[in-house]
Amino acid sequence: MTRANATEEHDVILGLGAKKRLAFMFETVQQYKQVWILNDDDGCVMLTNEDDDCVPVWPTREFAQAWATGDWEGCTPKAIPASDWFSRWTPGLEEDDLLIAVFPTEEDDGTILFPDEFERQLKAPKKKY
Repeated sequence: MTRANATEEHDVILGLGAKKRLAFMFETVQQYKQVWILNDDDGCVMLTNEDDDCVPVWPTREFAQAWATGDWEGCTPKAIPASDWFSRWTPGLEEDDLLIAVFPTEEDDGTILFPDEFERQLKAPKKKY
């Protein structure tokens, strides 16, 4: 795939609604077996959605990196292997009463899920569309 095609595909995916980005997220994570977060010197970045603190996650390094602007310009993408996500992140997020903002964009906060919901959907068999 050429760089121009990759950029065009990236823009098309970012333009999808939250539900379709959610489906893309799960398909991509099931395929590559990793979840992407943004880190800074203090650890994983967070966002606040209404009254809830959320950990934003993305399907690829490129999408996470694209979000590292403004206040988060110094942040770097970090891959979390799916096995680590299941064994450490889900229980840790639940213990800390944190939610997950799945595939946020500049236009919206993505889909907000509880950690167990996120894990359950990640482990669900792939759907044929």
